Amino acid sequence: MSADLFRALAFAVSLLILMRRIASCTVGPLSDNLVSKTDTLRSNKPRIARPAADAHDLSELVAGNSRFALELCHALQSQERNLFFSPYSISLALAMTYSGARGETEQQMGDTLHFLEQSALHLAFNWLELELASRAEDPRGEEGRFRLNVANAIWGQKGLSFLPKFLDVLAQNYGAGLRVVDFREAPEKARGIINEWVSEETEGKINDLLAPNAVDALTRLVLTNAIYFNASWLHPFDEELTKDGPFSLLGGNPVSVPMMSQTESMSYGQGNGYQAIELPYAGMKLSMVVLLPDKGCFWAFAGSLDAERLGQILQDIKPRQVHLTLPKFTYQSQFSLRRTLTEMGMAAPFTADANFLGMTGSRDLFIDDVIHKAFVAVDEAGTEAAAATAVVMRLTAAPAKPTEVAVDRPFVYCIRDIPTGTILFLGHVVNPQGSSRARALPLRASTS
Repeated sequence: MSADLFRALAFAVSLLILMRRIASCTVGPLSDNLVSKTDTLRSNKPRIARPAADAHDLSELVAGNSRFALELCHALQSQERNLFFSPYSISLALAMTYSGARGETEQQMGDTLHFLEQSALHLAFNWLELELASRAEDPRGEEGRFRLNVANAIWGQKGLSFLPKFLDVLAQNYGAGLRVVDFREAPEKARGIINEWVSEETEGKINDLLAPNAVDALTRLVLTNAIYFNASWLHPFDEELTKDGPFSLLGGNPVSVPMMSQTESMSYGQGNGYQAIELPYAGMKLSMVVLLPDKGCFWAFAGSLDAERLGQILQDIKPRQVHLTLPKFTYQSQFSLRRTLTEMGMAAPFTADANFLGMTGSRDLFIDDVIHKAFVAVDEAGTEAAAATAVVMRLTAAPAKPTEVAVDRPFVYCIRDIPTGTILFLGHVVNPQGSSRARALPLRASTS
């Protein structure tokens, strides 16, 4: 009988409604170094396939992205909702925008996002994106077991001239051309085209990212990034062992949710106020890290978690035999990040004083909004061949008594690239599958 695998699906899209028109925009002929192919403008310079990024710059890029990820997580935390987003997707979309920023706008973006200088940032992002793309090409993985796709697209107003240098940066480092749409005369049609691209890049999991009236006749440029992740765990969960079990909500009330269980070799750590478990995906290049705070300490732990502490936790985890119970969960999050990023220190880009001189050669654009939508699903699926791979990775001898880890209360988790340390997705679960799908259990009277 074939064994079922536990599969994680994650999708995220970052979209900048960048930019509104401030003054009359320049319209003119295409530059000589641009090639027009139907509805796409693209620099004639190819993507740099083997970027010679400095090792120090790469390390600083990942560290900066991690700092921004945890700071944004704190800013988005809610007392009532599950949270899930892709800090990598947001950083990448804003990096493309950053290439056209100048003056105070550039300074505020760089400080808030913890970016490198322009001269180093884009080459480093190019290396990182190509490195992550290679994960899905691992010859050891069977087709369908592991997918990690990242796509970038820029949507510009028909007839609007963009500086060749700006388009060169996008083409050489992000593989992105500028797709021509007509926001001025047909904003709803442009919205539909962008939404269709997003849906296709996320296998239909993110639909209608742009709501009606999200773009209008004053919109001039939209930058999008989509990331799609679909992978099986290295070690399978047996579907027959999945049983309904209690999960304690933040207020202490228990709900009944599907809980999976297994005893397996995993990287495990325990510290002041938490337990940590790392579950690798097929190919062992990416993993999910689950951080389980002690009972009653969720917000104290989540609120104090920064990039440095997360790095120390990951450094301290070691392989050991663990008996794990983990809930299934499915949900999505959507954010308008304008107010959040402004409060984090990035105010200038959202005002009429914004300086994106590096895009069009004039200060006629500003960011209207940054919209992010993410979806995650963790459930049973897989093949017998994948289960065989999991058996190969078992320890030759198991300890007499495995460590017990019951993820039966709110927890923080991230999906990361192990070799580079890049946090692809970050979130927390306070109620698996949401309140609409969780069945409340009666509280038991306390006894003395």
